[in-house]
Amino acid sequence: MRLDKYLKVSRLIKRRTLANEACDSERVKLNGKVAKAGAEVKEGDVVEIRFGANTTVVEVLSVSEHASKDAARELYRLVPGAASQKV
Repeated sequence: MRLDKYLKVSRLIKRRTLANEACDSERVKLNGKVAKAGAEVKEGDVVEIRFGANTTVVEVLSVSEHASKDAARELYRLVPGAASQKV
């Protein structure tokens, strides 16, 4: 699945266009490297998203084309010790 779509489906970012813009402005990393919106996401990948001074790091647990609000939280888990760090 494309990174921008995963960010939207998992509800880490509200809209796909915002996910696309975040990738274009190099605020999203996939496995430690700056990623483009079209990068392929698979189970076990680590996604790092910078929101202003905060950084959220998650591990991809599952990839699904569609997810309800409740199921979206089960697509990833926060990486302990790395989530919400001040930069």
